Amino acid sequence: MRLLRTHTALLLRRILLLYVVLALGRAIFYIANRELIGPLPAAEWWQLICGSLKFDTVSILYANAIYILLALVPLHLREKAWWQNIMFWYYVVANALLAVALNIADAIYFRYTQKRFTADEIFFADNDNSLQLAVRFAAENWPLVLAGAALIALLAWGYRRRTRPEVLFAGAWYYMTGTVILLVATALTIGGIRGGFTKMTRPITLSNATLYTSDNARATLILSNPFCVLRTAGSSSAIRYEHYFDEAQLDAIYSPVHRPAYHPQATAGDSMVLAVRDTTGLAADTTAVAAGSMRGRNVVIFIMESFSAEHSALLRPELYADKAQKGYTPFLDSLMRNGYTFRRMYANGKRSIQALPAVWSSIPSFKTPFVLMPQSLAPTYSLPAILADEGYRTLFFCGSDRGSMGFGAYANAAGIEESYSREDYEKEHGRGDFDGYWGIWDEEFMQYMGEVLDRTQQPFFASMFTLSSHHPFVIPDRYKGRFPEGLTKNHPCVAYVDNAFRLFCERFQDKPWFRNTIFVFVADHVSSEKFSEAFLHSPSDYHIFGFMYAPDSRLHGEYDSVASQIDIMPTLLGLLGYDRPYFAFGRDLFNEPTDTPAAVNYDNNIYQAITDDYLVRFDEERVRDVYAEDDIRLERNLAGQVASEPVERYLKALIQSYYTHVENKNYIVNDTLSRGSDR
Repeated sequence: MRLLRTHTALLLRRILLLYVVLALGRAIFYIANRELIGPLPAAEWWQLICGSLKFDTVSILYANAIYILLALVPLHLREKAWWQNIMFWYYVVANALLAVALNIADAIYFRYTQKRFTADEIFFADNDNSLQLAVRFAAENWPLVLAGAALIALLAWGYRRRTRPEVLFAGAWYYMTGTVILLVATALTIGGIRGGFTKMTRPITLSNATLYTSDNARATLILSNPFCVLRTAGSSSAIRYEHYFDEAQLDAIYSPVHRPAYHPQATAGDSMVLAVRDTTGLAADTTAVAAGSMRGRNVVIFIMESFSAEHSALLRPELYADKAQKGYTPFLDSLMRNGYTFRRMYANGKRSIQALPAVWSSIPSFKTPFVLMPQSLAPTYSLPAILADEGYRTLFFCGSDRGSMGFGAYANAAGIEESYSREDYEKEHGRGDFDGYWGIWDEEFMQYMGEVLDRTQQPFFASMFTLSSHHPFVIPDRYKGRFPEGLTKNHPCVAYVDNAFRLFCERFQDKPWFRNTIFVFVADHVSSEKFSEAFLHSPSDYHIFGFMYAPDSRLHGEYDSVASQIDIMPTLLGLLGYDRPYFAFGRDLFNEPTDTPAAVNYDNNIYQAITDDYLVRFDEERVRDVYAEDDIRLERNLAGQVASEPVERYLKALIQSYYTHVENKNYIVNDTLSRGSDR
């Protein structure tokens, strides 16, 4: 029938094929990640289908706008064989890459970050080992690769390349009808990309997925690429945010400007001190955590790859009550018992690159990792820079290649004066300790770090980013069978890194610099490998290691309220007795208590505040969800049933303050400009 072979009919059939391919890709995504996403309640199926179709529509239109134009432009060139060849190859190649390859890659990537692939990952995936890792991922997930190849073959076969388009009208009617169809298609394309046609409709964003399900994991299932990539491309430079309060109100509720209480210019409105409550779980010996109690000490911060609280029987004893193996971090647990432990430490993000600004600079990442935003290039006055101005040597250690992962660049911007990488290690110790993927094994690189600190003048600030507890989850051959097999692929690696810390401390614990150091242990994010139900959902999927250990000191105790990575810098400055104004989005946990302690992150396109009692989700307009701490599956939404106004007010103020400072590229307190303007 000629009508079914017209340009318009063929276009519609080929677009319908894309819906089928994306639906199959989503099924593959779910099968690959069903343990993380969980079951799909039958009552939500229709809503999930509607949401999926909406995002698939946007993905198809984003990826095929040029193809639609080629198919509908009212010119007889469309009937030429060369024009048809261009259309075929554009359709197959563009959709093979954007609709198939990205979605298949997403099925693998999601296991490690619990977020969909966006433009940020494209700009971030520039490491020397990216190709090697991609080949490794493909080999480990060959069934997914085969499934992707089958979908691409379906695209090529279903296109019906040899079908010759039929023309129903001739002469002027050809151009008139063709123009009308093109205009209608243009209007439908614009409406499809925006998500509607009314003036009130905002262009659809990633957060719209939560309109179709209250569960964030299922919301990620609704999303599809290329929408996630193309919708976020260029968003790093576009700062859009709500202005909830005027300037005076905002500063009264929240300000990242800290003026320590013992600073002569300190006022209540300048700091984050809202009110003191006696439920923080501070150590009985409060002099141990008083401002200045660690004055003059060296500072060493270990940022530990993928160290979930789930690994520790001390932090999460309930997970090991019925298990013979009591956790996988016996040495770190012993340090926690002899140090100061933040039992409810939460990450501010799920990616390593988000951890560095959070820990060193007390700057969180929300919609876009801070270091990937052009505004991050503005001067900051981070913890290393502050301590450098106080006479500290500042060093950074990471066993990967120099410049890998963008760590070295941010270290330099944060005030690190000396960086040590794989190349530096191999100059002194040869090339035999490369793990084959990421860098030098953690045990050897920790020993090297100790050797460098041994010859470093005190006081110093040093930080190390560990590597070995990361995919592809391998340990040195000499340790095969030495550590517990564990419940996840990462547990032997975690036990290996724990042992590396033990060996580091055994070798250097009697050194004068070691006895004069405050050590901070904090994870970058939770592990991709989980064994408990709780860690499949928020807030536990942000629950990480966080503690301090200071030999020959009274710094002992536990902090039972919530804390997060951005609190580390202010807390350390308090312990060191730093008395000048500084900029930080976190708070000094010991000297700036608040009546609304919360750890904040941006999870699957919605803001989350983790409080002592609740998980509160905020969509920039209203509190959408409130879940009790013990509701690990997030089954009972208490929004409207419990008072969430103080948390909502805090979130609004934090978000507005954050984006105001990002927009203005302002991360320095005026009082410190003379000291930090060159940073």
